Amino acid sequence: MGSRWENLVVDALDPARLARWWAEALGYQITYERPDEVEIRRTPNELPGLIFVPVADAKSGKNRLHVDLRPADQEAEIERLVNMGARHVEVGQGGNVGWVVLADPEGNEFCVLKQRQ
Repeated sequence: MGSRWENLVVDALDPARLARWWAEALGYQITYERPDEVEIRRTPNELPGLIFVPVADAKSGKNRLHVDLRPADQEAEIERLVNMGARHVEVGQGGNVGWVVLADPEGNEFCVLKQRQ
């Protein structure tokens, strides 16, 4: 018997703000919101979701887990996300790789992958 992936929980200084940022970035919608928890999903009944919960301390160090995005147009998606408030970060990825590392407004790293060949 296996488990089903329900959610990924993200610690945030401002859960509502960060949930809205990720909802816009992913084309998701807010499916649940309270001061101590905000959930986003592609559709209300589609799993997995992302849940944002409050923490008192800002992020420090590199993520131990991150999201990979694979858009149809990597360059255009990077520009869109940066215009939304993401920023480029260096985590030791080196030069000629198939992804670009960005960080969301609270510093959580994620990758934007090249299109599949």
